[in-house]
Amino acid sequence: MSNHEEGRGFDDAQIGALAHMFRAEVYRSSVFRMRFDNTTNWAVVTTGIAMSASFSSAAASPLPLILVGLLVSFFLLIEARRYRYFDISRLRTRVLERQFCAPLLTGEHGHPNSDWARRLADDYCEPRYRISYARAVGRRLRSNYGWIFAIQMLAYYGKIAIHPTPLASLTDLWQRAAVGPIPGQLMVLAGAVFFGGWFCAGAVTLHQDHLQESHDWHLLWSSGTSPRPAEPDPAGSSLGSGRPHPDY
Repeated sequence: MSNHEEGRGFDDAQIGALAHMFRAEVYRSSVFRMRFDNTTNWAVVTTGIAMSASFSSAAASPLPLILVGLLVSFFLLIEARRYRYFDISRLRTRVLERQFCAPLLTGEHGHPNSDWARRLADDYCEPRYRISYARAVGRRLRSNYGWIFAIQMLAYYGKIAIHPTPLASLTDLWQRAAVGPIPGQLMVLAGAVFFGGWFCAGAVTLHQDHLQESHDWHLLWSSGTSPRPAEPDPAGSSLGSGRPHPDY
């Protein structure tokens, strides 16, 4: 390719095609955003139903608040998977905004053979996740699910603290927390481990996000840098293989 061709900017047809690509990525990311917003809505609704059932009377069991925690965890895992797909389009959209749209507004024209264009083309040919499954879980925890779990925790311990009468001793606490043959001490400990584990996951992945942020937004598409796939998932499943399903 000659120096003149290398220095030539995008022509009108290419600019129109890139504009359609940008619109397509915005639409795709909006669709996935609505999909994982749906799972958040399911988590909120089921938590509200469980609270209504547990606080419907002084004699009502706190068991629904325990079971809904498992259901909300399932919603969180589904939502994290959807977020990984969303993040692919989110990053592509951001690259087009910075490397294509912003220069157009300043009167500059990008070049078809520039580094970012080649890497974006490679990403379209071989799409890969840009965030691990664990980091996706952490982001959704910090955005929404951490608050939902906090409400569930307060509701559960509030329920056994005030119903049927205010707690008078630790013996009352263990009796009210017991579920069938499972002693109350074990139930309270399991609840603390369950909620504490999710909060620790959110904190650990926040640290990972800070470490990877420069790679995700700056080094990934900068000159002389190759696309960086998501870190391997220890589970070794298809979700952590670094490459999305063809139907994404």
